Amino acid sequence: MSKILPKDGLAGLKAHYAKDLTAGFLVFLIALPLCLGISIASGFPPFAGVITAMVGGLLVSPMMGSRLSIKGPAAGLISIAFAAVAELGRGDAAAGYRYALAVVAITGLVQVGFAILKLGRYVDFFPTSAVHGMLAAIGIIIIAKQLPVLLGATPEGKTPIALLLELPQLVRRADTHDAIVGLSSLALLFGYAWLPLKKFKAAVPPQLIVLVLGVGLGSYFVLDPKFLVHLPESFASGFVLPDFGLVGSAVTWKYVLMFALVGSLESLLTVKAVDGLDPYRRKSDANRDLLAVGLGNSVSGLLGGLPMIAEVVRSSANVSNGAQTRWANFYHGLALLLFVALLPGLLQMIPLSALAAMLIFTGYRLANPKLFRSTFQIGWDQLVVFLVTIVLTLAEDLLVGIFAGIAVEFLLQVFSLKGKLRSVTRAQIHTKHRDEGEHVELEGAFSFANILKLGKTLEPLKTASHAVVDARKAKMLDHSTMELIHAVQHEVERANGHLEVLYPEDAKPLGKHELSTRVVKK
Repeated sequence: MSKILPKDGLAGLKAHYAKDLTAGFLVFLIALPLCLGISIASGFPPFAGVITAMVGGLLVSPMMGSRLSIKGPAAGLISIAFAAVAELGRGDAAAGYRYALAVVAITGLVQVGFAILKLGRYVDFFPTSAVHGMLAAIGIIIIAKQLPVLLGATPEGKTPIALLLELPQLVRRADTHDAIVGLSSLALLFGYAWLPLKKFKAAVPPQLIVLVLGVGLGSYFVLDPKFLVHLPESFASGFVLPDFGLVGSAVTWKYVLMFALVGSLESLLTVKAVDGLDPYRRKSDANRDLLAVGLGNSVSGLLGGLPMIAEVVRSSANVSNGAQTRWANFYHGLALLLFVALLPGLLQMIPLSALAAMLIFTGYRLANPKLFRSTFQIGWDQLVVFLVTIVLTLAEDLLVGIFAGIAVEFLLQVFSLKGKLRSVTRAQIHTKHRDEGEHVELEGAFSFANILKLGKTLEPLKTASHAVVDARKAKMLDHSTMELIHAVQHEVERANGHLEVLYPEDAKPLGKHELSTRVVKK
C-alpha cells in the first residue's frame, strides 16, 4: 500500500481525475436504476431520486467529510418516505409528495443542527445488533413492497407482513410478460456471481446488464406503459417545490425525527464502513459529513428530491473501482445530470419490474440469512436484540424498532448482572502513563451506555507504539465494547504499534464469537 496520500481539493482534481472519473462513471451506471427504483418505491416521482443524487454529487461533494462515500437516495429510507407521503397526503399522493418534500427540507436543517452540536460521534451509542436488526427489517420491508411490482400484480395488503402472506395470490394475479422481465432480472442479479467471466464481471456491474435485459424484454413484449418508468415532459418540470402547509402538525415532525435519526445513523455508519475499505485508511470527519448531508437534504427537499445519505452499495463500488478523492462523487452526479437532460427517452423504456428486481436484491443483502446465523454465533443475547428490533420495526415503525432493541439490550445486561440495575452503567476507567507505554485499566460493567467515554479514552492509544488495556477487573464487556477494543487494537497494529488487551480470566462469553459479550458470573 502506498503511503503517499491522494491530494485533496483542486490539486486532487488535477492529480487523480482519470481514476475518479472512471469510478464515478461506473457508480453512475449502478446509481441510475437504483435512484429510479428507490424513488418509485418511496411514493415519489421517479425523477426525485435522480435529483437527490445530482445534489449529492454536484453540491455536497466539496463539503463532505468523507472522501470516498457516494451521496444519494437510499433503500433504507424507503419505508419512512412511503409512509410520510401516505399519511401526510391522506389519499392524495401529489399533495403527500409535496408535504413530504417539506419534511425532507426541514430534516436537513435538523441534521445541520446535529453537526453543529457535534452529535456525529453518538453513532457509537447504538448497539450493533439493534442497528443490524433495523437494517434487516428495512430489507424485509423492501422485499415485501417490491414483490407486487416485480410480478406486475396489484396487491390488497398494505403492511409488509400482509404483502408477504399475499404472495401466492400475487403470483396468480401476475402479468405474465411483466413477471418474466422481473423474474429474469432477479435471476440475473442472484446468478451474476457464478458467471465464469471474471474480467467481464469486474468491468460491468450487474445493474447495467439488468437494464439492458429489462429494456430488451420490455420492447419485445411491448409492455403496457403503466409497467414502464414515467418521467416529466421536460427536464425543468421535474423540479417541484415543497408545501410547508403542515409544518406545524405532529405528523410532519414525527417524520422529520424519523428521517433525521435513521438517515443520520445509516449515513454515519456507512461513512465509518467506507473508511475501513479505503486503501489509504483515511479517517472521515463525521460531523462535517453530517453537515454536508444536512445541507444537501435541505436543497434536495426544496427541489423535489428524496432525502440523501452516504449509501453503502454505491460507496463500496466507488472504492472497488479505484476512486481516490471526493471528485468521484461529483463525477457520478454530473453523469446523472447529463444523462437525464440529454437522453430522457431511454429512461422511459425501463420496466418497473426490472427496477423492483434490483431493490429486492438490495433488500436481500440487507436481510441476508447469513446475518441471522452470524448474530447467533456472537451470542444469544445479541440474537434476541436483533430479532426484537426486526419484529417491532415490521409491526410498528423504525423508531419503535430501534429503541425497543436498545431497551432489550439494556434489560438483558441487567439480567446478566443478576438484576443490579446500577451495575450496568457503573464503570471506572483509570489511565496511567508508564515507561513501557500507556496503560488503561477498566473496572466495572462496560456496555453501549458508556461506550462514548471509553472510545474517547482509547482514541489516543491509536498512535501509541505500545499500550495496554487491562480489563481484568471488568464485570462485563458487551459486544459493542468488544468491537470497539478490537477496532482500536487493529488500528494500533496497522500503525506498526502494539496494543495488549487483558481480559477477565473468569468471564463467561455468551457466544462462540471472539467478540461475544463477556460477563463475570460472581
